[in-house]
Amino acid sequence: MLGLSGGVDSAVAARLLAEEYEVRCLYLDIGLGGQGREDAAAAAAALGLPFETADIRETLEREVCTPFARDYLAGRTPLPCARCNRLVKFPALLSLADRIGADYVATGHYARTKDGFLLRGMPANDQSYMLARLTRDQLLRVLFPLGNYEKSQVRALAREWGIPVAEKADSMEICFIPDKDYAAWLDRRGSTPPPGDFVDLQGKVLGRHKGIHHYTLGQRRGLGVSGPHRYFVSAIDVEHSRVVLSDGSGLFAGRVRCVSPNWISVDGLAGPMEVSVRLRHSRTETPAVITPAEDGLLVELKTPARAPTPGQLAVFYDGDTVVGSGWISE
Repeated sequence: MLGLSGGVDSAVAARLLAEEYEVRCLYLDIGLGGQGREDAAAAAAALGLPFETADIRETLEREVCTPFARDYLAGRTPLPCARCNRLVKFPALLSLADRIGADYVATGHYARTKDGFLLRGMPANDQSYMLARLTRDQLLRVLFPLGNYEKSQVRALAREWGIPVAEKADSMEICFIPDKDYAAWLDRRGSTPPPGDFVDLQGKVLGRHKGIHHYTLGQRRGLGVSGPHRYFVSAIDVEHSRVVLSDGSGLFAGRVRCVSPNWISVDGLAGPMEVSVRLRHSRTETPAVITPAEDGLLVELKTPARAPTPGQLAVFYDGDTVVGSGWISE
């Protein structure tokens, strides 16, 4: 059971899997219309594979959209795709797989699995960070056929096989906010915070902001405040609707606290463990020691990291293997 999104990656994944498995394609409908469903149906037809859709709007709203809005209004910067993979996308695929007796589910993500473990994909395209909330039970039934491919190879295969979406641009936005304007999406839902003050570290008012949901820790652009140096968001004061600005020198942290750990390659954390940690969806990793704490775990970074952001994900690696992950709390 393959999740077919209408993009080139999942279409090539379907074609690769069809060489070894009986493949059925499932488009997950979030109710926004657009070209996605038509492109997915066209790709399935070109490949001669069965195609159907599943309406996931209700589950997406409950498990992803509502928490996304709540986190932003609490001054955090949420990561909806990581929540969606564990709580919406893969459960939907597995549910249909169970109904039809399919052994495996698959997507076009650039990652690998082995015996229920999650491994990196190729360095230029690795998407293991966004998949690090999946459970070991889920991963035992997941296939990632693109794990050993670079994006350029996938494009070349799509052209060679005549797949209709071979030249379709990659989608980089959150699926339920296709215009990328998170603040406007929150405003449309109502109950967003009012405008307030930009202040410096001493509490001096520097200007007015549009509402705390427009800003995230470490942000530099779009502040509209001038002064003796460049300003960065260094804190969000939810209680007083203030956004604290600084020159950015205090944004680096050597210690990060995480909650709700999800362990994949280990059965828990009994004591300190040396890992490398990725604190955002980028290629930057930092050597660290993770230690159990009463309310989650403590991450001691051997090199301070810039602006670890509450609401984002810390993902822990041992070489190519994902050890686990935790939500950054402070």
